[in-house]
Parts: sequence; structure tokens; C-alpha cells
Amino acid sequence: MATKTKTPSVSKAMLKIQQYASPIRRDGRQLLYLKSLGLGKMNAVRQLEDNQTVRSLLAKLPHMVRVISE
Repeated sequence: MATKTKTPSVSKAMLKIQQYASPIRRDGRQLLYLKSLGLGKMNAVRQLEDNQTVRSLLAKLPHMVRVISE
């Protein structure tokens, strides 16, 4: 009987991001970008997987979101 070999788990790079500015009086799309990142309130912190989608959303919100740790 063949034995199953486990593939080593690859640890995915994570980004810790914080919202430090309010979306009030900003374009409505920017609020949607924040919501898609899981943010919405001041000083909210999320840990997300480092991928191209997250990076592109962060590039659209440099005035509202900061990367705390990579």
C-alpha cells in the first residue's frame, strides 16, 4: 500500500495594515476599497495575505492606510 506524503506547508506572507484616516468627504470608491480590505473605522487593523490584489488596493489608498509590518 502506498503511503501518503505530506507536502510541506508553505507559509504565506502576511501584511498587517492599519487605517489611520477617515473616508468622510472622499470619493465613494475609496470607501468601497476600504470595505474590501476589511476596514472602515479609524485605527482598525487587519492582517491580510500579501498578494497582488491587496497590494493594488493599498496603492489606491496611501493617504488612508499604512502597512504596519510585512
